[in-house]
Amino acid sequence: MSSSNLLVRSLHDVGLASWFGGSLMGAIGLNGAANHVSDRTERAPVAAAGWARWAPVNAVSIGAHLVGGIGLIVGNRKRLGHQGEARGNTVVKAALTGVALASTAYSGALGAKVAAQSPFPADGGVLPASDTPPDATKVLQQLRIAQWVTPVITAVLLVLGAQQGEQQRPGRILQR
Repeated sequence: MSSSNLLVRSLHDVGLASWFGGSLMGAIGLNGAANHVSDRTERAPVAAAGWARWAPVNAVSIGAHLVGGIGLIVGNRKRLGHQGEARGNTVVKAALTGVALASTAYSGALGAKVAAQSPFPADGGVLPASDTPPDATKVLQQLRIAQWVTPVITAVLLVLGAQQGEQQRPGRILQR
């Protein structure tokens, strides 16, 4: 591997930015906009359809982030061996990446359930109505919470990435 990590760092950071931004926009923009669809039976399916269209882009974003992350670990293995603070950050990031992957998969599975149960009346993309069927109500209530897990976790991953950048400052490395 060359001494430059530009390619893997870019994959890592751009992939994470897309994963974070897409999940946040979906929770706020897509699910929020579905609340305004005039046909109440189309609100949840419109949101589910939007998420389905985003899923392939999200998968590529996640893949880029993972490939970049593995590349950074390989490229920085000596530093990680000597700098305990960076190693600890990397372990936490790896664990949180697993949580974000699980939350993304869980939200996707819930969205697929919404699509399979549609159409049904709802107050919004993730808001059941009093006349929403009980099974659909349960899924929408779960999605209403789950939609926030991925953007929160990926935001934390962005902050931890910034922290790792700070750990590479020459003064921090020389202190070790």
